[in-house]
Amino acid sequence: MRIVVVGQSGNVGTAVLRALRSAPEVDSVLGIARRLPDRTSAPYQDADWAALDISDPDEESVVDTLATHFRGADAVVHLAWLIQPNRDRELLRRTNVEGTRRVAAAVVRAGVPHLVVASSVGAYATVDDDATRREDWPTTGIPTSHYSVDKAAQERVLDELERDHPEVGVARLRTALVFQGDAGHEIVRYFVGPLAPVSLLRRHRLPLLPLPAGLRLQAVHADDAADAYLQVVLQRATGAFNVAAHDLLRGPDLARLADHGRLVELPPATVRTALALAYAAHAVPADPGWLDMGMGALSWTPRARRRSSAGSPGTRRHRRSKRWSAAWPRAAGSPPRRCDRARPSPSARRRCPPRSRTPPSHRRSTAICSGSTCPTT
Repeated sequence: MRIVVVGQSGNVGTAVLRALRSAPEVDSVLGIARRLPDRTSAPYQDADWAALDISDPDEESVVDTLATHFRGADAVVHLAWLIQPNRDRELLRRTNVEGTRRVAAAVVRAGVPHLVVASSVGAYATVDDDATRREDWPTTGIPTSHYSVDKAAQERVLDELERDHPEVGVARLRTALVFQGDAGHEIVRYFVGPLAPVSLLRRHRLPLLPLPAGLRLQAVHADDAADAYLQVVLQRATGAFNVAAHDLLRGPDLARLADHGRLVELPPATVRTALALAYAAHAVPADPGWLDMGMGALSWTPRARRRSSAGSPGTRRHRRSKRWSAAWPRAAGSPPRRCDRARPSPSARRRCPPRSRTPPSHRRSTAICSGSTCPTT
């Protein structure tokens, strides 16, 4: 199989590359990115690369270039999504929504039979309870979150593609928060900014963890999300798939992940006001819409099942033990690293400390949940 991945150099893209190169069915991988990574280091050395900014104002040129790269591919995986600069809505919309439209147009032009797109739990309409939902929950987004609004708009682009071009199989993976240790620097830069005491979090010395009361979220390790993408690609699966660990995390769980952190729950309205003031003062990069999405996001608890004999991904338990719960505090504030763990050179061994093992109490299972195999309310 020949696979093309748009946005392969990011957090999820790097994990997807590792997963694709581990599959004997995949013969070649082409990564397309706005900024190319260090192609001499693992895993980036295991792919071909092309530089392209899908938000370039010349739409026809972008679509034509993408189509050229896509021709002969068995599948295109679209992961590219811009989170910052948070204040430039025109750029974000052009990259994220119109960028998806351009990828879809190029897929049609190149005759690619399968498009796999990174959607998000953020595309779903807001909820105010913990009841689990299926993929048929409305993907109308949360109006006060530009990320959620754009993810919902991306879903409409995919709806149009399915309606107008039924010859293209479309899969959309709606992931929870995606974590891995090596992406900690990126996560802090995107959402927290320089004022948060991330060094205390790394050292497990956080004296207290202030959070809005009622916050709950789900997460998934990047390698487990990548495995879900791999299974969808290999099985040429179509439709929507929720991807998350089973656990629904609340404030006390997050405090435990911070080791010695003591939870202090605050009224959500107070937290939102403080965040709005900090954002207006350019003290933090995240606007209040991110909090609104976190407070209103739905939850689901997939039942882990093996793939069906028919080949549909259905739900499946990933073979790896969960690492995201350990990666979260370890990642905070850590600089980006590129390490070849399989065959480390002496310089790589000096640059990269041994990977920490997740304590058994922190292990999680992850599943992708689809259609009628998901628990209902």
